[in-house]
Amino acid sequence: MAVSFHVRSNSFPSRTHPQAAHVDEQLSRLRSSEEASTSSTYSICKRIDNLQELHESLGKLICLPVTQQALAQGQNKKAVEQLLDGSLRILDLCNISKEALSQMKEGLMEIQSILRRKRGDLSGEVKKYLASRKYLKKTFHKVQKPLKFAQDVESLAVFGQAEVVTIALFDSLFSYMFGSKTCGKWSLVSKLMSQKRVSCEAQANEFTRVDSEFQSEKAMKIEDVQILVSCIQDLEDGVESLSKSLIKYRVSILNTLGQ
Repeated sequence: MAVSFHVRSNSFPSRTHPQAAHVDEQLSRLRSSEEASTSSTYSICKRIDNLQELHESLGKLICLPVTQQALAQGQNKKAVEQLLDGSLRILDLCNISKEALSQMKEGLMEIQSILRRKRGDLSGEVKKYLASRKYLKKTFHKVQKPLKFAQDVESLAVFGQAEVVTIALFDSLFSYMFGSKTCGKWSLVSKLMSQKRVSCEAQANEFTRVDSEFQSEKAMKIEDVQILVSCIQDLEDGVESLSKSLIKYRVSILNTLGQ
């Protein structure tokens, strides 16, 4: 579905503007990747990279004089405030994700060290890691529930769409990290809009594989732990880069309000 600027102001850039057309293309690419039936560390990292590029493009779009003129109009004040609220919520998701990934990586590296040295309280560290995973999973379920995106911001349709695909990414990330068997609400909404059937079954991945090994306490493979640590590092780096782009994007919005 193509993104358009539904606006009352004639000064707002149309889809024919090169920067607006570029954003439209990026959103389409992100929707296509979201509709993929399977997830992997690579596919999620790729989506994170694409989201980073999208928010950099949105920042450039906001900085256009014609855009700033339109957003400064009185009828758009509430919409811009909603946009700021949305960017703050997404930054919160970034921070929560980074903290969770860092916490899991720390626990895994301790377990990896014990497996390599073949001494230490392996059972205790495994129980600590699994307990941490359980706590983090509950935490993520809580932060997902209040997420909302502005559906009625007519003058900022493209920015609202960006918020939707960004939240969908974190929904996918959380599901991937914790092996959720249910489709996230935002991903489901997006896929229903695309008129496609979606499988909501959890798929085995690096996280769930190590969980199974730890829970059985029989076949712990240091290779699988190493692979998971590497995957977490890739995700951590991606979320960190996305967070920096989101901060710049938010600053662009704040600068528009301050003019």
